[in-house]
Amino acid sequence: MPMLYLVPTPIGNLKDITLRALEVLKEVDLILAEDTRTSGHLLAHYQINRPLSPYHQHNEHRVLQHLVSQLLEGKTMALVTDAGTPGISDPAFLLVRECVKTGVKVECLPGATAFVPALVNSGIPGNRFCFEGFLPQKKGRHTLLTRLAEEDRTMIFYESPMRLVKTLEEFIGYFGADRLCSVSRELTKMFEENKRGTLAELVQYFGEKPVKGEIVIVLAGKEK
Repeated sequence: MPMLYLVPTPIGNLKDITLRALEVLKEVDLILAEDTRTSGHLLAHYQINRPLSPYHQHNEHRVLQHLVSQLLEGKTMALVTDAGTPGISDPAFLLVRECVKTGVKVECLPGATAFVPALVNSGIPGNRFCFEGFLPQKKGRHTLLTRLAEEDRTMIFYESPMRLVKTLEEFIGYFGADRLCSVSRELTKMFEENKRGTLAELVQYFGEKPVKGEIVIVLAGKEK
């Protein structure tokens, strides 16, 4: 039976993969990988030897119909990204949408997503939140941040280490220096860090040291 599995992969610690994810990866006909080298390391670690094919933002439009045709012919595929759950700030949407249109069954396994541990350990309310992912770099950035300045839910962003301080400084202009925030980096890895405080405090802290690793910013919403 044709099936597309969306398989979350560890965001740092290889032990965080689920038993079911390993089972699926061992059984599918083809594994679609955002980066075949990164995924190859994970598969080799667990002695999984299945065909790998690249699927990323630069080729997803080009290979889409070919992959759907293979699925309709009866193949089973697993889609993985470099880290975390496919479709969360990573490729997956186009392929999932096309599978839904053509009647190919899609199943998403539960598993790692960076923003969940960052939110839960932030100390900022997690009962209502909005996930914004990576902000647009130019067009639409000011408009979006202006709108988010009125947001009363907790907000979650992804950011690169080289842009972190600049983004936090920019946030002060929209949300105020005293707005509570938590920055998580290197989640699940040896040097995991969760730094909490006001935006002003975090700008000072991260401005005094080189920043490395994947970044999740959790920002408190506007008080009613």
